[in-house]
Amino acid sequence: MKLHTLLITASLALGSLAWAGPGDATHKPMQGGILATVKDIDYELVATATNLRLYVRDHGKAVDVSKATAKLTLLTGSEKQELELKPSGDKLEATGNFKVTAGTKVVAVISSGAKQATARFVIK
Repeated sequence: MKLHTLLITASLALGSLAWAGPGDATHKPMQGGILATVKDIDYELVATATNLRLYVRDHGKAVDVSKATAKLTLLTGSEKQELELKPSGDKLEATGNFKVTAGTKVVAVISSGAKQATARFVIK
């Protein structure tokens, strides 16, 4: 009886390990930006005063963004700036002069066909 109980307990314990998926600790920025995950899709924002880039990955693999767009809202203190990112290779990008400082909040609405996602970031 003890061996039977031991085998069942070991089977349940080891079986539950097979269902464990990767945690958020495995999601790391690959371009040196800020990472947000929405519905298992990683959005990485790389922001400078002259360039905003948004990389999109699904389980570590780049997503085709050639037909996607993103509308960004930058909130810095009481100032608000809205802009649109266009496809540029493997990312969505905009160039210009942007008010990006520590504490700037960014809301990105990404559209690709009929699908839409909203990601939020805070610049450090």
